[in-house]
Amino acid sequence: MSIFDFSNNSKKAALAKVHYKPKTERRYERTRDVVDFCRIIEKHGDRVALSYFDKKRKLHDMTYGELGANIKKVAAGVTAMGIAGKKVAVIGETSYQWLSAYIGALAAGCVVIPMDKELETSVILDFLAWVDADAIVYSEKFNEAFEAAKGNHKSLKYFIPMTLAEDAKEDNYTVSFDKLLEVGVSEIENGYSYPPVKDKEKLAELLFTSGTTGSSKAVMLSQKNIFAVVNSAAATVDFTPEDTIVSVLPIHHTYELACMLAAFLYGMHVCINDSLTHLLKNFQIFKPTGLVLVPLFVYTMYKKIWAEAKKTGRDKLLKIGLGASKALSTIGIDKRREIMAEVHNTFGGNLKKMICGGAALNPKMVEFFETLGITICEGFGITECAPLVCVNPYHARKYGSVGPSVPCCQVRIAGEAKNDFGYVEGEIQVKGENVMLGYFDNDEANADVFCEDGWFRTGDVGYLDSDGYLFITGRLKSVIVLENGKNVFPEEIEEYLSNLELVAESVVVGRAEKITDKVVLTAIVYPDYTKFDEKVNDETVQRAIENEIASLNRKLPTYKQVKAVEIRKTEFEKTTSRKIKRHLVK
Repeated sequence: MSIFDFSNNSKKAALAKVHYKPKTERRYERTRDVVDFCRIIEKHGDRVALSYFDKKRKLHDMTYGELGANIKKVAAGVTAMGIAGKKVAVIGETSYQWLSAYIGALAAGCVVIPMDKELETSVILDFLAWVDADAIVYSEKFNEAFEAAKGNHKSLKYFIPMTLAEDAKEDNYTVSFDKLLEVGVSEIENGYSYPPVKDKEKLAELLFTSGTTGSSKAVMLSQKNIFAVVNSAAATVDFTPEDTIVSVLPIHHTYELACMLAAFLYGMHVCINDSLTHLLKNFQIFKPTGLVLVPLFVYTMYKKIWAEAKKTGRDKLLKIGLGASKALSTIGIDKRREIMAEVHNTFGGNLKKMICGGAALNPKMVEFFETLGITICEGFGITECAPLVCVNPYHARKYGSVGPSVPCCQVRIAGEAKNDFGYVEGEIQVKGENVMLGYFDNDEANADVFCEDGWFRTGDVGYLDSDGYLFITGRLKSVIVLENGKNVFPEEIEEYLSNLELVAESVVVGRAEKITDKVVLTAIVYPDYTKFDEKVNDETVQRAIENEIASLNRKLPTYKQVKAVEIRKTEFEKTTSRKIKRHLVK
């Protein structure tokens, strides 16, 4: 299907050369704290900040001046309600209301709690009771869900619906978002101004890690953490005030939120995608120049390109075009966008760059999209680091690496053992302004996650090359130890499997044989059923997948070869950031 050979990626990544591009001017203003950030938003004035659809799919624009005014109204309204400085949760789809509530509450000195909108209502309420949240701002989707909690919740005193239900009335517990803004206007007319941020290192945000109330942790971030990352993101990625991006990922996720705030720092145009089913249609409307994605979306785009080419009988032309584009680039002639114009039109015609994080990305995806004329910079982060730790610099990229550490932190590798390339490989540890204050009410977890000298233990495994670029090889907790003592990181094998034409998704586990107790490397595969006839039987699918994996095995060291294959009929359960919930795979 592809002109690229996807085998032996890790070796190529380790020996990757630097792909240089000219540096561009960084046109943004660094921010000190949330009040300073609000000043910068207002300074962008009449530039369009947000484009979004209403329920009837009518498109609206909001300027930075309007967004800044909304944020100030929220801060003033929260203050008037007597909850400035207290804990305020925000939940719902990406919207100007969500963003205004988040930034406004932060500017009022509140501890803001972004919540996952996919959680069950009971879990949401349990989480908020655990941390003694005082108020929650929520989208229309939650109007009915939170009704029973009013007056009965352990800690919540105010419920602030972004859209008040038609038959609902405001009462002692319910204050509509519009009413909050109205109160804010009165306060501003009476002279309200943002309170100065006196302590940037005190608790400002709580983020729940995935899990139940029994297993989840609440990450405590300060304004220092939040805005160190926003400044670092703006300093290291190739974006400008003229760029347009489409917000695709869940806004509560710290990766998406940090990128959104960095976009506001630039004064970029941010377009809000209203549904994944509308994504390609929205690309035609918004015509983005950049995207912030997780690998699953990149793979989906890749497969969409080839599927459309095959469907229209143009897959051979696509291969020829890719080859021509690559050949011309090697002699300094850049005709990629002209040659690949039809592919570019699928994504609106203007897409030039993508930031990818959240999980490992196959290095050959970077190469493929580069041949199209779309630059991908891969990054690495973790919620506990607000989240940014590393990003591949646009002007000096290495395929397969997540780049060096960003300006606000340092990275080191804990360990002594060297890998096949002569680099020390071990746990990735971080120290810097982005590292969290700790976990809320969890001394045991804090003791485990911080080293004696204060460095944060990420739980991820990797190595730094001679240029200081980080390569991630797996997770400490997911490592599979074989009977010969070899360590296999399933993420690496899953990366190889993702390149197989018939594999849609996979999780690699170690299965113990019943008699010998020997650990067998087993691939649990959700096939790409679009590649099979509708009436295909299970045996045919199993055999086809096994044959593909057998071919892959011949390119891998013996201890990394998949010895057993299990087929599943449904997709793996995923988080809202589209990561497979590995702990649920049995």
